[in-house]
Amino acid sequence: MRKLATAIGGYNYGLQASYFSLFLVTGGAGFIGSNLCEAILGMGYRVRCLDDLSTGKQANVDMFWGCPKYEFIKGDIKNLDTCMKACEGVDYVLNQAAWGSVPRSIEMPLFYCVNNIQGTLNMMEAARQNGVKKFVYASSSSVYGDEPNLPKIEGREGNLLSPYALTKRCDEEWAKQYNRHYGLPTIGMRYFNVFGRRQDPNGAYAAVIPKFIKQLLNGERPTINGDGQQSRDFTYIENVIEANLKACLAPAEADGQVYNIAYGGREYLNDIYFGLTKALGVDIQPIYGSDRKGDIKHSNADISKARRLLGYDPKWSFQRGIVAAIEWYKENL
Repeated sequence: MRKLATAIGGYNYGLQASYFSLFLVTGGAGFIGSNLCEAILGMGYRVRCLDDLSTGKQANVDMFWGCPKYEFIKGDIKNLDTCMKACEGVDYVLNQAAWGSVPRSIEMPLFYCVNNIQGTLNMMEAARQNGVKKFVYASSSSVYGDEPNLPKIEGREGNLLSPYALTKRCDEEWAKQYNRHYGLPTIGMRYFNVFGRRQDPNGAYAAVIPKFIKQLLNGERPTINGDGQQSRDFTYIENVIEANLKACLAPAEADGQVYNIAYGGREYLNDIYFGLTKALGVDIQPIYGSDRKGDIKHSNADISKARRLLGYDPKWSFQRGIVAAIEWYKENL
């Protein structure tokens, strides 16, 4: 037995797993997935990465080639046979494979249904048939919809505002069914605006922090959707790594449930933007555009449930995380 602990950030999470444990990370070539692969490999465990490279990038996992404990499968979670093969001999599944972006989901509802719902269901079925010990999957804070109260608390959701949010809510309900009827230990991660190294700054649907950093470094004027008064519980990638690892070995009482994964803070977009200009030493005024369809105005998480049942104890505040993110992008863009 060895301690399951990540050297990234210097924290020991005090968890125990077999030295021979095999982790399957779907969407492993993506932003969150590649960081999970890196952390788990760094702890000496085996990792199997499944990705069709539709949104993930080969460059994100090139560093792992040649590692004897790393295996890459290029495949699509919409194919059940692929999912079955990927789950063979697996102890823990970290299911990150999905298409993100609220605006894009409004433009492509049928694709999102097949990819995010059927694909996740395929993974649950494959995990069940292969006797996986824990199925940890990515959900989203978007499932809170138009519920106006802050902080957001599990069990107090509103009307969904986008097809993307609908897919994540469906995944949660399917996970409950698989836990209840088939005994698959499922744990849902409601991520709140994750940011950090390797998050893609390019494209029309890029997340705001990497997009702003790249544009400001290039001397461009970024566009802020809306008035910039919207607030978010921006969550640094290290906290997400911790949550996933602790979920893998959480007690049975934690199964079949969903958890807010955030820092528990609240940052306003205007403050973030002008904080970035100051940190980067530039004086560039933003362009204010129209509100994005399906966006939630304010978001802030109550993380007490994750603290209680998962032992989640995030160490990376927004302020600490944004400094690390800026340095990474300055070195890698």
